[in-house]
Amino acid sequence: MSEEIPNTHQKALSINLNDKIYGTIAEIGAAQEVARWFFRVGAAAGSIAKTISAYDMQVSDQIYGEAGRYVSRQRVTSMLDKEYQLLIDRLDTKRGKDTRFFAFCDTISARNFAGSNECQGWIGLRFQSEVGAEPNTIIVHINMLDDTNIAQQEAVGILGVNLIHSAFSSVDGAAVDISNLIDNLEPGRLEVDLVDLSGPAFQATDSIAAAMVMVRNGLAEAVLLDANGRQQPPTEIFRKRPAIIRRTTVRYSSPIDSSAFDASMQKLRPELPADGKAPLCITEFSVNNVHASGDVADDKQLAHLRKIVQENEWVMLTRLRQSFKLSSYVRRYSQQPLRFVMGISTLAMLFSERFYRDSGTGILEAIGKLFTNDVKISVKPMTVTNFRSHIDSADVDADWFDLRTEKDIVSIDTLNLHGPMNHLLQYLLESDCIETLHDEAEISD
Repeated sequence: MSEEIPNTHQKALSINLNDKIYGTIAEIGAAQEVARWFFRVGAAAGSIAKTISAYDMQVSDQIYGEAGRYVSRQRVTSMLDKEYQLLIDRLDTKRGKDTRFFAFCDTISARNFAGSNECQGWIGLRFQSEVGAEPNTIIVHINMLDDTNIAQQEAVGILGVNLIHSAFSSVDGAAVDISNLIDNLEPGRLEVDLVDLSGPAFQATDSIAAAMVMVRNGLAEAVLLDANGRQQPPTEIFRKRPAIIRRTTVRYSSPIDSSAFDASMQKLRPELPADGKAPLCITEFSVNNVHASGDVADDKQLAHLRKIVQENEWVMLTRLRQSFKLSSYVRRYSQQPLRFVMGISTLAMLFSERFYRDSGTGILEAIGKLFTNDVKISVKPMTVTNFRSHIDSADVDADWFDLRTEKDIVSIDTLNLHGPMNHLLQYLLESDCIETLHDEAEISD
């Protein structure tokens, strides 16, 4: 049996009752819900040196220095720098020989009165894993998904307690478990899509491994990684940018390569304004892709993730099964043109009812969500061998299509779907929602 997860009250109280943990809590934008937990459970004098909340922008600037944006990584970092250093300057001489210090800071944009803002925020914790040691730092970006301001405040409070408790609950102080950041929060309330770890406690953990932990444990639907394997906030990277995405799995090595990105880019570029942002080229790797049958060991998933990070400019690790869910995810951040590049085999599987049985929707609704608001699929023809290899790897009976080809090439023109699905495919073709990337002469094994 798994060990029962302590509730938020128990976590906060355990920190308060440990007189060797002492720190500051500074919160901006979602009340003081984290500090409130430590006060409401009692014995807060044992753990809280100071709480502060600077809502006025001018006051915040005077304390932490000017920032281009107040809900940003820059702001939460300046808060951590200021508050942790003040704590050390004031208390290290008196308590430093037997106390582990911490500074918890957040800057949050909770739901405004009109309900018109993006509900997200940055949270940071700087702490000592051992008495007198160099501090560690955890920077977190969150999206708040509750419908009301009060519920969002409550969720931030619970996550803050989880973060502080996790930092100090390790027996040897050498490891911090980030998988429990959403303990005691119901699914769909809060999303953690960036966790940046630094300091002596995290020497054995890198950003790529942390991303796998986050997605595997449901902290986020997706984590975005740059070419150096560093996590980046989707809300900032996707903002008002077109995107070209290819999907990949562990079990199937797609013939879609960088040339497909280039070809799709050439088709997309004339549709974009001359002064617009360049499209993002993203390789998405889903640990839960509907086209990859069977369970895959975590270490194999992580090895595959490391490989594609080395080979691509942007990689997005997700837990999204179907392509329409990926389309909906990107539309949270950008309404600019979105293109999926895929082989003809993947396109064929988009029209199989089998792949929507656990999606909570039918194929017509799913296709509608996939192609909403300037979404197209750029399709690369494939050899018959590669086509059938992919279909076989998905462990599905190929009874919804046949191939009308005398050559060793499968393309849009030679793929025939059975029944009403063929009418749907033809509608999408005539609506220019599906385009061919390469001529048959360019196809190779």
